[in-house]
Amino acid sequence: MNIRNWIQALALSFAFLLSTFSCAAEREEKVVYHITDASIASQALRNIRNHLEQSPKAKIVVVTHGAGIDFLLEGAQDKNGNPYDINVQELAARGVGFRVCNNTLVGRKIDRSKVLPEASVVPSGVAEVSRLQFQEGFVYIKP
Repeated sequence: MNIRNWIQALALSFAFLLSTFSCAAEREEKVVYHITDASIASQALRNIRNHLEQSPKAKIVVVTHGAGIDFLLEGAQDKNGNPYDINVQELAARGVGFRVCNNTLVGRKIDRSKVLPEASVVPSGVAEVSRLQFQEGFVYIKP
C-alpha cells in the first residue's frame, strides 16, 4: 500500500469513528427499572434520583409486578412509615414513568382505583419490560 492509499484509509477510518461517536452521543439514554419486590422500592427510588442527577435527560420507566406493585398503591408507606406517593410524584414530575402490571392487580383482586394516579396500568409487567427492551431499546436495571 502506498502512502496516499494509507492516508485515505486512515482518513476514512477516522471519519467512521467520528460518526459512530457522534451517533452514540445523540442517542437518548433510556432505562427500565424492574421492581418485583416493594421492600426495595426506597432504594430503587433513591437510585433513580441519583441516576437523574448524573443524566438529567435520561428517559426512565419503572415497571412493577408481583409484590413490586405495592409501593404504587394508595397509602403505601416504607418501613419507617414514610409515604411513597410523595417520592413517586416528585419523580413523575421529572419525567419518570411508572407502570403497574394488570395481571398482578387481577390475581391479587386489587381494584385499579387503588393505583397511584402517577402510574399507568399495563396488561403484563413482564411483557412491558420485554417490549421496552426489545422494541424501544431500553437498558435493563434490576435494583
